[in-house]
Amino acid sequence: NGDSSYAKNSLLQQKVILMTKSITDEAISALYRSLSPAETICIADLGCSSGPNTFLIITELIKTIDKERNKKGHKLSEFHIFLNDLPSNDFNSIFQSLPEFYEDLRKQNIGVDGLFVTGVAGSFY
Repeated sequence: NGDSSYAKNSLLQQKVILMTKSITDEAISALYRSLSPAETICIADLGCSSGPNTFLIITELIKTIDKERNKKGHKLSEFHIFLNDLPSNDFNSIFQSLPEFYEDLRKQNIGVDGLFVTGVAGSFY
């Protein structure tokens, strides 16, 4: 990761993700309510990043779903996370950041035992 890498230059994208959080939360909450209770929830990040934003949006989606799950009194869903990008993406750094991702969720009292992350290299077109 050089000075011009996405991982070091993704602050603008992070700001946009956070600015649109309320819209995303509303949409995900409505979707969960219409489908629940769901034993397995699959999330696909098509064109995932390889920097600090990789798990930002995934974390926010999981938090929103968990909040709705708690409101309904449903049992914990299993999450299958599919991270897709071109083979040149730095999937090694993504998977090296998994322990921190899991720890962040645990700190927010979100269980990670049923959370599975897969990297899928290739174009989604």
